[in-house]
Amino acid sequence: MAEEKGAEALARLAGERVDHRFKGLPPDAEGLRVSELAAERRDLFTGGFTTPVLALSAERLEHNLALMETYAARHGLAFAPHGKTSMAPALFHRQLAHGAWGITLATPHQVRVARAFGVPRIFLANELVDSAALRWIAAELAADPDFRLICYADSVAGVRQMAAALGTPARPLDVVVELAAGQGARTGARGARECGLVADAVAAEPALRLVGVAGYEGEVPDARPDSVRAWLRRLTALAAEFDAAGRFAGLDEVVVSAGGSAWFDAVAEVFEELPALCAPVLKLLRSGAYVSHDEGHYREVTPFNRVPEEGALQAAFRLWAQVVSRPSPEQAFLNAGKRDAAYDLSLPTVATIRRGGAEHPPTGVELTALSDQHAWLRTAPDADLEVGDWVGLALSHPCTVFDKWQLIPVARADGTVVDYVRTFF
Repeated sequence: MAEEKGAEALARLAGERVDHRFKGLPPDAEGLRVSELAAERRDLFTGGFTTPVLALSAERLEHNLALMETYAARHGLAFAPHGKTSMAPALFHRQLAHGAWGITLATPHQVRVARAFGVPRIFLANELVDSAALRWIAAELAADPDFRLICYADSVAGVRQMAAALGTPARPLDVVVELAAGQGARTGARGARECGLVADAVAAEPALRLVGVAGYEGEVPDARPDSVRAWLRRLTALAAEFDAAGRFAGLDEVVVSAGGSAWFDAVAEVFEELPALCAPVLKLLRSGAYVSHDEGHYREVTPFNRVPEEGALQAAFRLWAQVVSRPSPEQAFLNAGKRDAAYDLSLPTVATIRRGGAEHPPTGVELTALSDQHAWLRTAPDADLEVGDWVGLALSHPCTVFDKWQLIPVARADGTVVDYVRTFF
């Protein structure tokens, strides 16, 4: 059922008409279906695309998908990549095709998007106390026996609100107790005792089913390899304690989940130490930024820097903008800004300059600031930069790149656009 629903929904996306909603796309493509435009195999630089335009590398995207599939399998991990990164159903399905157990999400709206495109398993890495959302999820579970959703709980009050909203559902909602990453960290019960109280509250509610424990090691204060591993061992110890107390009795599978994009090597190492429990353990990794990677924050923090023998992710984004003003030898301006590029972790950097079909290095060119629709460049007096040049920008933080673009061209290394990725934020 889910597969058919997903295929039908993706086909509808391919049939969507190209129009003014989608920035950067060729004006003369107005009215074409997305599939028709993709079939034309236009060139990103000469095929009528307007600047600014964001592109994904076809080759690098496929490389990243395959690399994390291999990594998870090598370490005995199930993989539920965080879908909030892209909110792109076509990418969700490519991740599932590359062996993902399911998709992780953060909000009820994101769950609705995933379900509209037939995603069969969802890990909601957040507390859920919204009554309307809980009733909708209960209806989804009742309508589709193959659908599974797991969500966090971190308080007795939250558990009671969940149960009250669900009433008497056809199937209980699966819940994992979230262990906080430390005092003053984000969500999560603060210690083993508090986690036990939440677990007992879940067990007391027929509308809910306790299936495991989870958390997010990226919130460990002043995270370092030793402190992250120490917290992960607290998480696995909590799973063992719950199991010894009989809290997982009767389950076919126990869920233990962690893993953002900065510490999945530590997750793999510590989860391998997990002792046998009363049922097989679903060791669920949730890293999401890998799908596009980046050339800033995640390039610096990726675990593959620590384990280079396991491979390397490749930055798949490039934002192309044009020089629209060169008012002085020391200054130039591009027609892309905060509405087009991520800037919450770091500013974009200038990667390349393109003129007349050829590219050259951005020697003497530095991006110093963003306005809403302009990038400020500082230039050396002899910098080879002219009005009209296309400038390729390297970006940081995938989560705040994807959300600025509704339809993203996927281009091969030679510039041929072979596909388009639709996002839903």
